[in-house]
Amino acid sequence: MNTVAMIILIGIIVLIAKTVKVVPQQHAWVLERLGKYHTTLQPGLNVVIPFIDRIAYKHNLTEIPLDVPSQICITKDNTQLQVGGVLYFQITDAKLASYGSSNYILAITQLSQTTLRSVIGKMELDRTFEERNFINHSIVSSLDEAALNWGVKVLRYEIKDLTPPNEILHAMQSQITAEREKRALIAQSEGRQQEQINLANAAKLSAIAKSEGDKQATINRAAAEAEAILAVAQANAKAIAMVGEAINTRGGIEAINLKVAEQFVAAFSQLAKTNNTLIVPANLGDMSSLLASAMQIVKKQN
Repeated sequence: MNTVAMIILIGIIVLIAKTVKVVPQQHAWVLERLGKYHTTLQPGLNVVIPFIDRIAYKHNLTEIPLDVPSQICITKDNTQLQVGGVLYFQITDAKLASYGSSNYILAITQLSQTTLRSVIGKMELDRTFEERNFINHSIVSSLDEAALNWGVKVLRYEIKDLTPPNEILHAMQSQITAEREKRALIAQSEGRQQEQINLANAAKLSAIAKSEGDKQATINRAAAEAEAILAVAQANAKAIAMVGEAINTRGGIEAINLKVAEQFVAAFSQLAKTNNTLIVPANLGDMSSLLASAMQIVKKQN
C-alpha cells in the first residue's frame, strides 16, 4: 500500500512539474501544442497541458554580442584588408526567431560579412581607416532591415580589427615618417624665419635707441656750450663792470695808465722776439705821447 502511495505521489509531482513552468526574467519560451505554435510564455509562472504542450524554443531577450569572424575584403583601389568585427543584437519576437529562420545567428553573421565586403569594396584604402563610423552604420542599417523577418533587432556593429597587408603597412609607415619629417622641416624653417624677424626687430630697436641717445647727447652738449658761453659773457660783463667801477675810484686812472703802459711794452717786446722783420711806429721816440693818447681815449670813454 505504501508503495502504491509513493508511486502516486511521484506521479503527482511529475504531473505538476509538467504542468507548471517558471520562465526567468528577460527570457521567452515558445510553446507548441500538438506540434503547432500555440503561444509565447512570458516571464513568471505559466501553466501548460502535460504531454500535449511542449516547450519548443527558449530565447534570451537581453542584448547579445556576436563575434563576426575576420574576412578578407577588397577595397576600391584593389587592396586586400582583413576585417573583423563584433555585432550586438537583441531578440524582439520570439516566434519569428523560432520559425523565421532555421538559424538566425548564422543568418545575421553571413549577412554582416557580405554587407561589410560590399561597403569596403566601394571605398579606397585610406577612407576605410577614416570612415569606421560610416561602415558601422551602413552594416547596422542593412542588417536591421533584413533581421526584422527573423525577430531580431541589430543594435550596433563595431569593427574589431582592420589589418592591411604587410607591404601596405610598411608603405603607410614610410608615408607617416615622411609627413612627420616634412612637418619638422617646416617648423624649423618657421623657427629660423621668426628668429630673423626677431633679430631685425632687435637691431631696429637698438638703432632707434642709439639715435635717441645721440640726439640727447647732442642736445646736452649744445646746452652745456650755451651755458658756458653765457657764463663767459656774464663773467666778461662782470669784469668790465668791475673795471669801470675801479676807474671811478681814487687812483683808478693812474692804475689804468700803468696797466696800458705795461701791456704796450710787453706786446712790443714780444713782437721783436718772434718776427724777423720789425715794424715800429714812426714816432717811436715819442712813447709818452702814445701813452697820453691812449689814456685820453680812456678818459673820454669814462
